[in-house]
Amino acid sequence: MEIRRYTPADEALLLEMLAGEGDAWGDYHRPENRERFRRAFSSSVVYVACSGGRLQGYVRCREDDGYGVYVFDLLVQKEDRGRRIGKSLMERVRKDFPGQPVYVMSDVDPYYEKLGYEKIGSIFKVTLD
Repeated sequence: MEIRRYTPADEALLLEMLAGEGDAWGDYHRPENRERFRRAFSSSVVYVACSGGRLQGYVRCREDDGYGVYVFDLLVQKEDRGRRIGKSLMERVRKDFPGQPVYVMSDVDPYYEKLGYEKIGSIFKVTLD
C-alpha cells in the first residue's frame, strides 16, 4: 500500500468511492456539488491510500498555521476496513506535521477510541433562526 498526496487525477476514483457510501457522503459526490468538492480538496491537505492502482481510502485535513491539524474526513473502502489503512493515513498526517496536535472531527467516536485517541471536546453546529 502506498500513501501519497491527493492529485486531481484521483478525483474520479475518490468520487466513486464516496458514491459507494451513499447519501451520507452526498455533499461530495453529487454532480451539483462537484465544484464545491474541487475547491475543498484543492484547499485541504489530502492523502490517499492506494494499492495496485486502486484507491483504498483517504484523509482530508487542514493545517492551522502551527496551531494544529484538523481532520475533516477519514474514509476507507468497505472491503478494505480492518486492515489498518485508516490508522496508516492518520499516522501519515502526524508524520508530516510533527510537533503539532492533530484533532479529528468525528461522527464515529468508537473508531478513534479504538485507536487510542483521547476525546477532548465536542463540536457544535451554529445555526441561525
